[in-house]
Amino acid sequence: MIDLKRKKQLSDIFQKIIQQNLELDAWSWLDNKVELIKNEEKTLQLNLSFSQLPRKLGKENIVVQSEDVADLKQLLPGFSLETWTIDRLCRVWLLMQLPDQNKEQYLKKINTLFIASEMNELIALYSALPFLSHTEEWVGKCEEGIRSNIGTVLEAIMYHNPYPSVMLSEGAWNQMILKAFFTEKDVKKITGLKERVNQALANTLNDYVQERLAAHRTVHPEIYQLIELGK
Repeated sequence: MIDLKRKKQLSDIFQKIIQQNLELDAWSWLDNKVELIKNEEKTLQLNLSFSQLPRKLGKENIVVQSEDVADLKQLLPGFSLETWTIDRLCRVWLLMQLPDQNKEQYLKKINTLFIASEMNELIALYSALPFLSHTEEWVGKCEEGIRSNIGTVLEAIMYHNPYPSVMLSEGAWNQMILKAFFTEKDVKKITGLKERVNQALANTLNDYVQERLAAHRTVHPEIYQLIELGK
């Protein structure tokens, strides 16, 4: 999904933002952990760092300079750091530093995190989907996340995240969009929403509209626009 050159550029921008939002001692802690993670065969340092990170670095909302916003938009259209906290960004950046030459080992390390993660860790993991190596391997995880009932996890997948629009099948994409309306998410934040409209989605949304109207419930105006686009 992202070539090595762009991934390096994105990683450098993330690092710059992190350093601007952390005290020197906090950055030193993170930088040291990255070196340990790069050199370990097992997952001890990765698991510990991923878990300890908010306690060490905080959970404040990040401040991003306008030039960095512009650079990110150019490098990865549809992506945004809007509403991100420092622990979320640091976790994503940390995952980007993992050696990926050994595919089996790489997949095992990240899958282990998915299995053991609490809510905020899951948010970071799903936010990291566009930046992980072996892009096609995470489609199943993305689909699994869409079935979640945790609102903030759904938003990490849906909002300003290019991965679903690029990688999901039509069926999985349609399921995500229907769930976004069903759970009353801000669909305008879904990357690729109008670009991936299809006939099957329009038909499903039309059925959904009829059910809402029959129950005397309101219908999101965006649904009508998507139905028209899908005809």
